[in-house]
Amino acid sequence: MIYTDKVVKILNNYENTNAGVKSNLGKILMSGALGGTGKLLILPVDQGHEHGPDKSFFPNPSAYDPNYHYEIAVNAKLSAYAAPYGFLEAGAERFAGQIPTILKINSSNSLNDQKYQSINGSVKEALKLGCCAVGFTIYPGSEYQYDMIEEFKEIATEASEYGLPSVLWSYPRGGKISKEGETAIDIIGYAAHIAAQLGAHLIKVKPPSSYVENKDLRSNPNYSENNFKSLSDRIAHIKKCAFNSRRIVVFSGGNAKNTQELLEEIKQINLGGGNGSIIGRNTFQRPKQEAMELLKNIIEIYKN
Repeated sequence: MIYTDKVVKILNNYENTNAGVKSNLGKILMSGALGGTGKLLILPVDQGHEHGPDKSFFPNPSAYDPNYHYEIAVNAKLSAYAAPYGFLEAGAERFAGQIPTILKINSSNSLNDQKYQSINGSVKEALKLGCCAVGFTIYPGSEYQYDMIEEFKEIATEASEYGLPSVLWSYPRGGKISKEGETAIDIIGYAAHIAAQLGAHLIKVKPPSSYVENKDLRSNPNYSENNFKSLSDRIAHIKKCAFNSRRIVVFSGGNAKNTQELLEEIKQINLGGGNGSIIGRNTFQRPKQEAMELLKNIIEIYKN
């Protein structure tokens, strides 16, 4: 596989990383319709575990089938497909080698307060399933944040020894963070920076709002909501927080949105220099043909 200049530039930012990790990271960056562009479009399907199968899949009953998500990811030529063990295991043999996969190793469920996540997978299971990376979630601000961070470091260290990069969902919540603050520009920047400091190779955060949570920053005329009015400006700032854009940062799709609203958000992420999107519900809750058309349009935006 010959890397494009854009991919080489990204991989060069990961110094002191072993060849196996760089190889798998390069495989993800070179896969699918966005291969070689430096942009990523990933399908994550952990919502069944996180929110329940009916809340997640009832809008589109085809999505109850694990293989349905493989088919969407493969046929739409996405960069990767991420899911917990059960969904990946159900189609790992049938779809082997057709798309890079990411084993989501920990998960929460909505039967509890969702301030913590249990570890439901392992690095060895990721290797058995032929995955190119492992995924993990931390909740900066939660009373369980330090436990989750230590768990991630153990998993990421083991994964790296076997040549698997780590993908870190960094979602601030709990503690002293207000509900509005969970997507505040300064808090999302902090979450991205923590993920980078922990050694995550690929960072997933939510698109930030213009709200500023920290009172000292809010009162600073050089750092206020007025300086982050456009989403593209906010995306650029989050990338800056991730080691001055030296780390790959992708942004979640969040709650279900109408097509126009979602595509406008994608345009702003692209304009701000974000590395792409990781979109679940906005994909699999739509009818298949509509989902495929949406993904095609998103890919075109990132290509341009």
